Amino acid sequence: MFYFIAIIAAFSMICVLAWTLPNLSTDPAGMATGAGESATQPGDSPPSRLESLEGVLSTQLVAREITPGQYRRAVEGLAARDDERHPMNVPREIGPADA
Repeated sequence: MFYFIAIIAAFSMICVLAWTLPNLSTDPAGMATGAGESATQPGDSPPSRLESLEGVLSTQLVAREITPGQYRRAVEGLAARDDERHPMNVPREIGPADA
């Protein structure tokens, strides 16, 4: 049982260290690159244009341009706007739900 707990603890520490290393960044394809390397090479095609505001917000969140709180508030505003533009019609109640 001790070895199992030790392995889980070691794995957890490795995950935490990999998550918090400050000198790594992520390129759009999801591959880790060093801080000194460029994520794009000259001659590469530009990234595709995002089609939705949700996509733009999630890209900004992953790139750490906005905080998780800012992301949540923005998505909440989008949901409220969508609810105003396209309200859901709730079906009327047919009878008692005793069935």
